[in-house]
Amino acid sequence: MEAVRKGEREISDQVLIQKVKSGNDHAFRLLVEKYRNDLFRTIYAVLRDQKEAEDAAQEVFLKIYTSLPQYENQGFKTWITRIAVNHAIDLKRKRDRRQEDIIDVIEYDTIGTQRESVETEVILKERAMLVREKLYELPENYQNVIYDFYIAEKTYQQMAEEQNVQVKTIETKLYRARNWMKKHWKEDDFS
Repeated sequence: MEAVRKGEREISDQVLIQKVKSGNDHAFRLLVEKYRNDLFRTIYAVLRDQKEAEDAAQEVFLKIYTSLPQYENQGFKTWITRIAVNHAIDLKRKRDRRQEDIIDVIEYDTIGTQRESVETEVILKERAMLVREKLYELPENYQNVIYDFYIAEKTYQQMAEEQNVQVKTIETKLYRARNWMKKHWKEDDFS
């Protein structure tokens, strides 16, 4: 019975794919409806951020739509899942690289402005490394908001626009992140 259902799904996928290739956008909407939850869960498993996963899922469906002419009946769900995983991994790498690059710039600026002595330079390097380590100790859902506000010096409004959320949501995230830091970190950790 299960094999029949699976076969039926594959047949209907193939029919929908052919309709999409023929220019039927409604058929693509049906494919999106059918697989959106699966793809969202797959992407979320990589990114661990709901908003990022939602945005990435939309981007993945655009990639699927534009790549559909190259699809060659090799298992549709497997094919779209591979696209989703690769896209999510790329986004995660970009996000991590961007954070590291900005932290490196901040470290360089901090060290470059105070070249009074070798001792001062060593202390500043140690502090910068400590701040970087501490930032990565934060839960993932707090890292970006703390990073954007304190290191990238973005306003609540800028952060809200970038994340496509209300300013109140940013305020709440910062409040919760600060409470987490107060609970888990001591002032001595930074000296």
